[in-house]
Amino acid sequence: MSAEETAGNEISIEDYIAQMPEGMGALNDKMGIELKEISAERVVATMPVEGNTQPYGLLHGGASVVLAETLGSVGSAIHAHPTHLSVGVDINATHHRSVSSGTVTGVATAIHLGRSSCSYEVVVTDERGKRVCTSRITCALLPAERFTG
Repeated sequence: MSAEETAGNEISIEDYIAQMPEGMGALNDKMGIELKEISAERVVATMPVEGNTQPYGLLHGGASVVLAETLGSVGSAIHAHPTHLSVGVDINATHHRSVSSGTVTGVATAIHLGRSSCSYEVVVTDERGKRVCTSRITCALLPAERFTG
């Protein structure tokens, strides 16, 4: 899609969550993920470290991946709407440093917004702005009619 086509898909965070069948979803709710900014090109959210740690008290690497998948999925869903739905097909992550308290922020930046797929680079940082994790997610865009009726 062109930038002009994508620009027509602007939506508020409240309206986005309201149109989803299960809001933000049970996992995102449990993890405390809060959307701060959404568009097809860029998605920003925060997540508390507390409650999302591994046995050593550090942010669980899987929690960073959940945050990254959420951000890429939101961006691709906005890009795909209303004719397509997005589903994650690939994600990877590199964990750079540990964090044991506070809040992390994830920023997903579109690297490809196509007709059949979207890809995002997601950078997760701690409260000091230090990079905690870098992830890349690709979502397939499937015709919405496959999931309705």
